[in-house]
Amino acid sequence: MITKYIKRHSVLARITHGVVAISCILLAITGLFVFITSWNNTTGSEFAIAMRWTHRALAIPFILIPLLAILISPKGFVHLFANNIFGKWDKDDYTFAKLFLPYLFAPSKIHMPPQREVKGMQRVADGALLFSCVFAALSGIVLWLNTGLLPDGSGTVEFSQTTLLVAKLVHDLCFILIILFGLGHIYLGGGIFEPYKGTANLMFGNGRVSEADAAYHWGYWADVEIASGRNVIEVQDGRK
Repeated sequence: MITKYIKRHSVLARITHGVVAISCILLAITGLFVFITSWNNTTGSEFAIAMRWTHRALAIPFILIPLLAILISPKGFVHLFANNIFGKWDKDDYTFAKLFLPYLFAPSKIHMPPQREVKGMQRVADGALLFSCVFAALSGIVLWLNTGLLPDGSGTVEFSQTTLLVAKLVHDLCFILIILFGLGHIYLGGGIFEPYKGTANLMFGNGRVSEADAAYHWGYWADVEIASGRNVIEVQDGRK
């Protein structure tokens, strides 16, 4: 038996997503020790300082790997923004958004309309998560520079109190948004939600999706890909 798969994500996209996802989760965990000041008294100053510097070290791959990916594939970066995040909505996108909440509670009873490469609601969530990460990184750089690049305080840049206050507010707000949208992303993208079972393989596996699953989740996109045949892979006996 031959099963058709569609290559959805490149190796570069999967590596970038994996590094950002793992570093983001660890940043959120270490960031809690900065965000919740009462934890510092419970864990002790040395542990709190270690968490702060671990938080800063994790920010390095969190920022640099996406920048490197942009340099390697600028067309992919343009496609991400032009089509996947700021793509124009059609009537099926609005219908999907309207039905999404009841679909979460009764997926077997709700018929969702076909979608393009990225679902309308996913574009909203991904956009919010992406911009939250960008502004968290920018505000975090300001806060880091204000205390010195190294533990001995070297590399300190002086900022006004207003700049530091704004940077802290932006960083804290983005931290909350990343946790909220990140949990939703994990619930759906990780395949915890039953209809999305197996979708984790798209980013943490070989990047392929079966023809049947592609038609269910992204009907319009699947039709285009199958018609072109460029990213279609036929596998004997279902072996990937």
